[in-house]
Amino acid sequence: MSNLGKFITLEGVDGAGKTTHIEFIKNYLSDLNINYVMTREPGGTALGEKLRDILLHDEMNPQTETMLMFAARNEHIDKIIRPNLIKGAVVISDRFTDATYAYQAGGKGVKDEKIDILKKWVQEDLRPDLTFLFDLPVEVSIERLNQTRKLDKFEREDKSFHKKIREKYLTLVEASPERFCVLNSEASIEKIQNQIKLKLDEVIE
Repeated sequence: MSNLGKFITLEGVDGAGKTTHIEFIKNYLSDLNINYVMTREPGGTALGEKLRDILLHDEMNPQTETMLMFAARNEHIDKIIRPNLIKGAVVISDRFTDATYAYQAGGKGVKDEKIDILKKWVQEDLRPDLTFLFDLPVEVSIERLNQTRKLDKFEREDKSFHKKIREKYLTLVEASPERFCVLNSEASIEKIQNQIKLKLDEVIE
């Protein structure tokens, strides 16, 4: 999709501080007069937001959860991501398919092969041009979560669940190092945002 806009995704364990840096990215792109769209998963569309509420709060079989994630993602790609990339915009999504591998495969044991099939079906040739992974030790992420907000069903899971998510993310980085920019979320906000700026400058021509 090199002739189109750029597709950038943000990933990481819960509590890694993505929200803070999303505002920085939005302001940075606005200052450069770059046309961008900020969106999120699950969600992004009217149907996706309804599914988000179900996915974040209702207990269900992990395979059902995975298929619902991709149902929301299919709408998201069709209604938001592809149309804006075709217009040449930078599309930034707070989570995408890496999160499904991390949470449903890593955290809940759904086989990678099943996610691979759904990914191929729903995404076809669509892949992120860049993925920022906000990495954080599990103990720190849990401490931050407990201090900040009312927790959803994923955030309430035990330490071992969050540890498996982080491990899966790092495995994904090993498999596609050229796509990922791993950010140490224990570093200062200034240092993290300098790294983000450098990488955005590199990817967005």
